[in-house]
Amino acid sequence: MHTRTIAVRSTIAGAVALGTALTVLPAVAASTNAPSAGTAAASASATATGTAVPANPSAQPTTGPAASGMPTTGAPASPGQPSPAQTEDEGGLTAVDRPDVLQPASSDDSAPAAPTVKAGRGISAGDTAYVAVPVATLWKSPSAPRKVDRPALGNPADIAAWTKALKTTELRRGLTGRTETQALYGDAVTVLATKGSWAKVGVAREPAPGAEHGYEAWLPAKQLLDNKDYAEQAESAAVATVTAKATRLRPNPGAKDDSGIEVPLNTELPALAGTDDEVRVGLPDGSKAWAKSADMDVRAHGEPVPAPKPAELVATAKQFTGLRYLWGGTSAYGFDCSGFTYSVYRAHGIELPRDSGPQFKAGKAVSTSELQPGDLLFFAQPGGTGSVHHVGMYIGDGKMIHAPNASTSVKVSDWRDWDSRGEFAGARRYL
Repeated sequence: MHTRTIAVRSTIAGAVALGTALTVLPAVAASTNAPSAGTAAASASATATGTAVPANPSAQPTTGPAASGMPTTGAPASPGQPSPAQTEDEGGLTAVDRPDVLQPASSDDSAPAAPTVKAGRGISAGDTAYVAVPVATLWKSPSAPRKVDRPALGNPADIAAWTKALKTTELRRGLTGRTETQALYGDAVTVLATKGSWAKVGVAREPAPGAEHGYEAWLPAKQLLDNKDYAEQAESAAVATVTAKATRLRPNPGAKDDSGIEVPLNTELPALAGTDDEVRVGLPDGSKAWAKSADMDVRAHGEPVPAPKPAELVATAKQFTGLRYLWGGTSAYGFDCSGFTYSVYRAHGIELPRDSGPQFKAGKAVSTSELQPGDLLFFAQPGGTGSVHHVGMYIGDGKMIHAPNASTSVKVSDWRDWDSRGEFAGARRYL
């Protein structure tokens, strides 16, 4: 995709260790199995594994990236920064001596918690609302979706069923000019306008030139929640970020893996409590859920994520090899070219602009003789002039990994061979 500034994410940081209560979580880890196992971005030295998929008390589909053919291999995880001192808590749990980070699960006896607000209620222009489905697809207009796109429009939104229904290149190519981007569960949006059952929003986490509130597009209002209590929680609590391809938000600790909803890589939720195996998170509807700590990175609110090593960016990207291209995609269910690079960098705490054109204008220019893994390569018109239309990530040895177009999947290519028309416009570095 084309147009959609660069800011380092500051909402999560400093790894939190809770001893036997909550283990030190990797900054970003790569999944070594399908969404039901592993963490997502990574270092080349350690491998984090675990079943992946978060759960939510509200009725939601249990299918996910695994059903859409997500690859099952990935790379190792990189540890976070040193954790705070630990203190032994009565009952065998070890709590961090920083109450602003996490409380031991033994102090949280209110599970399960029922929703306090209903999706779609009270959504009006000027509000800050939160995405109420695992992945919300945002559209150019309320009339843009086709019949085949219906699974993506509901609440619950069955993104796995939708991507499965997009069986042909023609159906996937037909999304061009219809979808704009995607937002993840719990992402904050500013409601700019409403029209019938639809809302036009600006996605705060997706910077776009000239858009004060972030990338702008439409989605069904029933995929949004207006919850002031959650807003306060999200602005003060520790942050739990999904580092697996997907994880399940379960209503009770130790619940079966098929209970609750599945949310993808980069989903961020308030972290409320923890055990050695699980983290309790607050949800946009006012309820609470449990997710596997192996699938999450928990950090104090406002602390930055340590800068990734180039190899970690590459490891995160490679785990999606074979995933079908999806115009407008920014989730583990499918990516477009810039959605792919945006999401890989977001997984490591760095926010790029949403689209390839603005991504090209950010960062530091790098010559081809100085390329290093993690740099982004941009392509425009023959001769490298005109508007940028494609981006890929350099991985070394003359190769790049990218999401080329609707007829293919995320793949590794020799970038010079792939650029048969001489469209290379330049490279950028963001580390």
